[in-house]
Amino acid sequence: MKSYAQPIKRLIAELAKLPGIGEKTAARLANYILRATPDDVEKLAESLVEVKRKIRLCRICLNPTEEDICHICSNPARDQQMICVVEEPDALAAIEESGVFHGLYHVLHGALAPLDGIGPDNLRLSELQKRISEGRIQELILATNPNVHGEATALLITRIFKDSNIRITRIAMGVPMGGDLKYVDKMTISKSMEFRRGM
Repeated sequence: MKSYAQPIKRLIAELAKLPGIGEKTAARLANYILRATPDDVEKLAESLVEVKRKIRLCRICLNPTEEDICHICSNPARDQQMICVVEEPDALAAIEESGVFHGLYHVLHGALAPLDGIGPDNLRLSELQKRISEGRIQELILATNPNVHGEATALLITRIFKDSNIRITRIAMGVPMGGDLKYVDKMTISKSMEFRRGM
């Protein structure tokens, strides 16, 4: 990175902070931005600012939205007695794309990872407890990722709600262990939801 001018170094450093982007990929992106037209760069910058300015979390399910309540939570046609719990908004999007689930969601915005400093208090569990305490929910579908963190999170949620009068299920393991729901095809997600198992 020594050969880059200071503004390019700064851009590479900022891009490298994004998940899944290392220094080499950040350098490629920075070089692409350098070659792009000023209009394209301005549109990119405006879209980044617009997302931070306009997007907030749905006050019910915590999915990113422009409104106070997202289009899923405000849709009366959705099954109001089922909540599918996911780690991140991209997992919600993947399940929605499959077209198999017609209930509500709850986004935790993470998974248990004690070695990374992420404990129960860092997840959006209190909001889930509030929703369950309202008494309308009959089933909680745990669609956390099938990896160590997702399994630990699913077990924690099961323990929290074990004395509740609700059915707790876990998506079937058509999703490979260690996988990430956002990368799973629609058919696999569909079958994982269909053949979910009790916890």
